[in-house]
Amino acid sequence: MAAGIMEIEDSSFDAQVIKSEQPVVVDFWAPWCGPCKAIGPILDELADAYGDKVKFTKCNVDDNPVTPGKFGIKAIPTLIFFKNGEVSDQITGMVAKAKLEEALNSVLS
Repeated sequence: MAAGIMEIEDSSFDAQVIKSEQPVVVDFWAPWCGPCKAIGPILDELADAYGDKVKFTKCNVDDNPVTPGKFGIKAIPTLIFFKNGEVSDQITGMVAKAKLEEALNSVLS
């Protein structure tokens, strides 16, 4: 995991995501999930490229069941893009880097 990606938990979600002054990407994942592992290096690259404008976080769904439940997470990886504490976009599954960049640029506009 890149230095720019923060692990968050149910207890820190509101402080780190909802109350964040900058846009936040939350990667809902689990260590046993193959597609989650596959998308990891792409998120690392994006965190390096966008890290000064967007906060990148990961939430392990096995260790933190409350938050994924709140957002209706049924499959992983699911990436939720937050802006001003509100859901701006959501992407589920392994997708191309370009699709993630599109969502990031949208949340930044």
